[in-house]
Formats: sequence, structure tokens, C-alpha cells
Amino acid sequence: MFSKEVEVVNQVGLYARPATHFVQKANEFKSGVWIEKEERRVNAKSLLGILSLGIGKGSVITIMAEGSDAQEAVMALTELVSSQD
Repeated sequence: MFSKEVEVVNQVGLYARPATHFVQKANEFKSGVWIEKEERRVNAKSLLGILSLGIGKGSVITIMAEGSDAQEAVMALTELVSSQD
């Protein structure tokens, strides 16, 4: 398993459109991908799961993946979350 902690810097956090983009990106990978916030872990390929975490700007989350492209998945999703878009 590969994981990385990241701070969400997007102005609106991971809600609605940013969360949708995150899920679409996560679904590009074969690996299982999860997001953890304050000891709650959800499937990163589930929009409802991500929205249930209430990830706002400044939240620190851990992105984890397990599988053949785990490191690539975590790095790509970390870059997405840490960008200002």
C-alpha cells in the first residue's frame, strides 16, 4: 500500500465539481484507492463517500492506494488536491 498526506488548498474543498473530478481521476487507475480524514476512510472512487467526509479548504487528508499502479494513483490524486483549481 502506498499513501500520502496532503492539505486541500482548493477554495471550495472537495465538494461538488472538485469531488467529481477527483472521482473521475481515481477511476482511471486499476488500484483500489481510499481517502482518510480524521480516521474515517472511504472509497475514493465513490462520490457520495467523498462528499460524506466534508473535506473543506485546509483539511488534511490521506490518500491511499493498493495495486499495480498505486504510487502513480496517489501521486496524481495528491497533485489534483494540492492545486488551486
